[in-house]
Amino acid sequence: MTRIFRIIVIFVVLAVAMGAVLYATSSRQDGAAARFRTSEVKRGDLRVTISATGTVQPEELVDVGAQVAGKIVSFGKDESGKVIDYGSSVEVGTVLARIDDELFAADVAQAEAQLAQARAGLERSEADLLQLQARLDQATRDWNRARKLGPSEALSQSAYDAALSAYEVARANVAVGRAAIIQSKSGVAQAEASLRKALQNLAYCTIKSPVKGVIIDRRVNIGQTVVASLNAPSLFLIAKDLRRLQVWVAVNEADIGNIHPEQRVVFTVDAFPEETFEGTVGKIRLNATLTQNVVSYIVEVNTDNASGRLLPYLTANTRFIVEERHDVLLVPNAALRWNPQSTGRRGERQAGAGARSMAQAVNSEDQAFDAPSLATLWVPRGGDVHPVKVRRGASDGVWSEVSGEEVSEGMQVVIGEQLAEDRSGSSTTVNPFAPQNPWRPRTAARPGEGQAR
Repeated sequence: MTRIFRIIVIFVVLAVAMGAVLYATSSRQDGAAARFRTSEVKRGDLRVTISATGTVQPEELVDVGAQVAGKIVSFGKDESGKVIDYGSSVEVGTVLARIDDELFAADVAQAEAQLAQARAGLERSEADLLQLQARLDQATRDWNRARKLGPSEALSQSAYDAALSAYEVARANVAVGRAAIIQSKSGVAQAEASLRKALQNLAYCTIKSPVKGVIIDRRVNIGQTVVASLNAPSLFLIAKDLRRLQVWVAVNEADIGNIHPEQRVVFTVDAFPEETFEGTVGKIRLNATLTQNVVSYIVEVNTDNASGRLLPYLTANTRFIVEERHDVLLVPNAALRWNPQSTGRRGERQAGAGARSMAQAVNSEDQAFDAPSLATLWVPRGGDVHPVKVRRGASDGVWSEVSGEEVSEGMQVVIGEQLAEDRSGSSTTVNPFAPQNPWRPRTAARPGEGQAR
């Protein structure tokens, strides 16, 4: 009986000891698992973009000004019969405004009178030339007779000399008459030029649209006086075609190397925050600007506005598509940065010696191969973490593409460490200057805290 009792006692002691060992092992594993924050490897699409801010601009603007000075007396009408105003659609030749033309009409009348006078002077010069030509003909005949007779008893010397003088004077007068005609013709041409100038100034009083488009800005009112000096005053701003717009984007010099013509661009505007618009890079302007020691380039993005929803001068939040990857494995960038050696002094106590030495070996291997695309993910396993070698691809700043034989969708990877918490769930305040108790029990994290946020 005593022997059987001893055997039973021995079995009970062994069972209790095995239970204690299993409990301690499980507690260590649970505590180790609770130390790490993990995230799941997922499969999806990745888009690498460059973000910048720009302004929506009409593709082609025409600034209509006044070439003469005067008071605005009226505005024209658009196709629908409404007075020209903001947003009015105009055709080529549509009257936009009229300037008081009384002075210019008077200049036209004066120029017309001067032209009539010049033409009358030309006709008189031509008539005078005819008279002078007739006198020359008479003098020529007299001189021919005197020359045949010569100085003799029939023709005295004085009469001979008089005939010669009359012939020479008549011939000179004809030359003067011809010069007068040339002068009169020049006067007529000058008067015609003055008339054309006066008529053109009169026409400038009626301001017409040079293109087909939409009035973006009207900068004058009826009764306002415009003064045309060296620079023509701007009266109207016309967008040639609002169905084609541009976004002028200021791109930092650090990103301009990744921008090229025909590159795809997506952007949003605050007026329609839920809608995404698309465009393509048109050109990169080379006249860079320097603002607070930051160099930026203006990039023109062409976009289609057939719907008419986009308005000029809206602020656009643009993203230049640098690279797109579809159906790839993605991990948070924090998982690629974390390793057991980056956890600080507290992590050194919690991480096992095997994990630390393994991290050192992995880092040495990466440096030996000098492969910038080679990275390491750390996977919680058996109360510790183990490395998984992956090849790193594109990144959008939050997620990165990874590939490798050991990585798979749904795998949990370490992205950081959990803060210590007591069993009640409240955070334990730790004084960094007080001595730490290495035997303080570790508590498990709250549900869902190990998921990536």
